[in-house]
Amino acid sequence: MTRFPALRRAAIAAALLGCTALPATAQTAAVPPARVAGLADFVDGVMAQQLATREVAGAVVTVVQNGKVLFSRGYGFADVDKGVAVDGQRTLFRPGSVSKMFTWTALLQQVELGRVDLDADVNTYLDFRIPEFEGKPIRVRDLLSHTPGMSDVGGLTAPSVDKLVPYVEWMKTRVPKRLWPAGTETSYSNYGSVLAGYIVERVSGERFPDYVEKHIFTPLGMASTTFREPLPAALAPRMANGYIYKDGRLVAEPFELFSPVMPAGSGTSSGADMARFMMAMLNGGALGKARILKASSVQLLMRDSHANAPGLPGMAHGFFVVREAGPRLVGHGGNTGDFHSNMILSPETGIGFFISETGGQGSYGGRTELTEALIGRLFPVKPAPRVAAPANETLPLGAYRGNRRDYSRDANPARDLKVAAAGPNALTVTNEGRTSYWERIGPMLFEQVTGARAGGPYEKLRFYGEPGRWRLGFSSQPHVAYYLIQP
Repeated sequence: MTRFPALRRAAIAAALLGCTALPATAQTAAVPPARVAGLADFVDGVMAQQLATREVAGAVVTVVQNGKVLFSRGYGFADVDKGVAVDGQRTLFRPGSVSKMFTWTALLQQVELGRVDLDADVNTYLDFRIPEFEGKPIRVRDLLSHTPGMSDVGGLTAPSVDKLVPYVEWMKTRVPKRLWPAGTETSYSNYGSVLAGYIVERVSGERFPDYVEKHIFTPLGMASTTFREPLPAALAPRMANGYIYKDGRLVAEPFELFSPVMPAGSGTSSGADMARFMMAMLNGGALGKARILKASSVQLLMRDSHANAPGLPGMAHGFFVVREAGPRLVGHGGNTGDFHSNMILSPETGIGFFISETGGQGSYGGRTELTEALIGRLFPVKPAPRVAAPANETLPLGAYRGNRRDYSRDANPARDLKVAAAGPNALTVTNEGRTSYWERIGPMLFEQVTGARAGGPYEKLRFYGEPGRWRLGFSSQPHVAYYLIQP
C-alpha cells in the first residue's frame, strides 16, 4: 500500500490480464494455526501504539475465518469528550467506498435475474444519456472494472441536511467528460458507481436504499447497516464521532453527508455487520439459510478484469486485487473526510478482515499500517531478489501525474510524483515533500525499501508503455495510472 498521502486521498468516498480466481467456496490454502493464534493480542498491540502516536480517536477491527467471527474489537472512543468507548459489536463507523461492494452486489443480483446484461451499453438502462467516446459506449462491466474512461468529479458531499441533493439529481447534472475509450484504462470512478446504483433502482423499480436493505442487509441480518442520511433514529445514538486533530487535541466533526453520491459511499455499518457480509462473500454468496448471490457471481466479483501495469495486480470486478497469488487477496478501501476503512478477503483460506479508524491525519496512515501488519502476519512474503539493470535500459524518469483527477480543473503540479535515479539500480519517488526509496527487482520493475514488519507486504513500482506514452503503476493502486508529463 503506497505510502504517499496525496495518492491515498484519491480514494475518498474512499480508492488487464484474464485470470480465473478459485471459487469463493473452494478454500484450498491453510494458514498455519500459529499465525492466527494470538491475532487479537497482536491487533491490540498495534492499536495501542496507534492510539498513542497516530492521533486515532476510535477504531473497530473485525476478523472472520471459515464462517466464524474470530473477534470484533473496538479501540479508543466513540465520543472522546464524553468518554464513551468504542463497542466492537455495536458502535457504527463509515466504511466510505467499501460500501460500494454492496452496490456491486445489488447490480449482480439484477444480472442474475436477467434484468441487466454486463455487455450492454449503460444507456440501455438510463433515462438520460451518457455520451460515447470515439463511437464506443460504456458497458455495464466497465463500471465494475472502473474503466468508463471518464474524468473524476467533485462535489461528493453536502454541507448540511437542508442542502442535501438526491443522488439521482446530482448524477444527471454532473456527467463527467469522456477522456478515452471505455474498457482500456482503469481510473477509479465514483460516478461510475453511482450509475451502477441507479441502474439497480431503474430495473428493480425500488429506491436504492430500500433495495439494498430488502435484498442484502435484511437477508444477512445486517440490521445496523444503511445508506440513509441522516441516520435513522434507532441507529444515530450508536454512531462514532468523526474527528480531526486541531491545536493538539481531537475535535469532533459533524456527521458527514454523502447522499449526493449515495451508491458510491454513504454507507454506515458496524464491525459485526461487516463480518456477516464478509462471511457471505467468502462462502459463495450465502450465510446460513440466506443467499444474496450465486457462487458464480461472487467468483466474478473476485476475478480479474483489467490491469493497467503488466505484471502488477489489477482490478477484479468491484474488488481490487490486493495480491494475485500466495494466496490471492481481494479487497476495497474507503475514505470519507473523517473515517478510513479497509476490507480484505482471502477466498482460498476463508479469512477476511475489516478495519475502520477515525481521528487526525495520522489515522489515515494508521488504517493502512494495520492492514499491512495483518497481511504480513497472516500471509507473509519475502522481499524480492535485487537484480542489476539490463543492458541499454533507459528509465523514463521525470514528473508523473495521475489519470484520476477532475479534468475540468487545472492540474496541481505540487501533487505530481517526481521520479529520479539513485544510482544504476535504485530510484527515489518524491510526493508532496516526502521521499521513498526503491531498488530494482527486474526490468522496469522496482520494490520499495521500507522498515516494514517481517512478512511484508512490499510495494512494487513498474514503468510501462512506450516513448511518448510512458506510464507508471504501483502494486497497491490498481485503480489509477500515472502519466509521464515532464522528462
